[in-house]
Amino acid sequence: MPGAAALASPSKIGTAQTGAAQTGTAMAILVSLSLCHFLNDMNQSLVPAIYPILKDSYRLDFGQIGLITLSFQMTASLLQPVVGMITDKHPQPFSLPIAMGFSLAGLLLLAVADSYPVILVAAAMVGLGSSVFHPESSRVARMASGGRYGFAQSLFQLGGSAGSAVGPLLAAFIVVPRGQGSIALFSAAALLAMLVLTNVSAWYARHPAMLARRQRQGPLVAPDSPLPRGKVYLALGVILVLLFSKNVYTSSLSSYYTFYLIQKFDLSVPHAQYMLFAFLGAVAAGTFAGGPIGDRFGRKPVIWFSILGAFPFALMLPYAGLLWTGILSVVIGLILASAFSAIVVYAQELLPGRIGLVAGMMFGFSFGLGGLGAAALGQIADVTGIETVYKVCSFLPLIGLMTALLPNIERAR
Repeated sequence: MPGAAALASPSKIGTAQTGAAQTGTAMAILVSLSLCHFLNDMNQSLVPAIYPILKDSYRLDFGQIGLITLSFQMTASLLQPVVGMITDKHPQPFSLPIAMGFSLAGLLLLAVADSYPVILVAAAMVGLGSSVFHPESSRVARMASGGRYGFAQSLFQLGGSAGSAVGPLLAAFIVVPRGQGSIALFSAAALLAMLVLTNVSAWYARHPAMLARRQRQGPLVAPDSPLPRGKVYLALGVILVLLFSKNVYTSSLSSYYTFYLIQKFDLSVPHAQYMLFAFLGAVAAGTFAGGPIGDRFGRKPVIWFSILGAFPFALMLPYAGLLWTGILSVVIGLILASAFSAIVVYAQELLPGRIGLVAGMMFGFSFGLGGLGAAALGQIADVTGIETVYKVCSFLPLIGLMTALLPNIERAR
């Protein structure tokens, strides 16, 4: 972190904070957010990780598995942009630990669920926690960034991606041998996150931007975008389409990869979970790399390389043997994930002052589209087979050609 950190608020209220103590505080907040993102997404990743158990226990088909993903994703999709719009004008610092409380309740309900409808409700509650956590925590990460927005988002995302990778591994070691009830053990992680986020919320409430807001006695007003309105709408549309292609492909791997490996290569559930862990670990590494590279070379080149660069490897994946399936999935995870931090910061610069709305759209709406895609892929798998899913999805990265339509934000600024 630099010696002096300029901490920007959504209303252009900025306060220069100097000295090592302030720098240390900002870094501590970023690490705390990354840790909580790790715990949050670790718990979230348990939902798809236990699909094989739920499928066998409740005799579910792939369409019903897809609906569980849809139930989880849609709560976040519908609520995150709404939460983001509200908190852009009326920030709610202590909503962060409350959000984690919803996830805790969802995990406990999932552990004791004895029917398919209850499973859907439990998955929706876990998603509800994310709908509040992501917009506000993304805002705090930008406030604590010291101007290194890509680095801050990458560090924040690293926690989430690492948690998503570790979740299936823990499921293989804990949930698979112990059964569905052992999911309750992970509620301790949600409780720890609530404690850490209480401290983060206290820092957030004491931030100079928040103090200035209290003095103004009114909602925050967002500054204008550096681009004309028409170009802003076009760029947002392109971003959402790019995220749709990225998230649907990622959903095809995170939701159905274990089934694909079990069916095509006759792997056991634990071995399939290990390969899923390798893919999700690559996603974590790629996520962290994308932000700092975007800070140095610009967001658009990273987006170009990430989404379109995964195409040749995705095209080879359905026809590869077991060894090359593992290698290709790791390469795809590394390349594809590097776009996300760059896309988030690009959208934040496209819509300055609307950090919550942008986070809601990026984490919520776009992932909800991925949930819709996962449900559709489940139906395709039931009708044509799981291997067809990966043949269809291999062409999704071609949508990355639409990156050419994105305006150059850095030049406009």
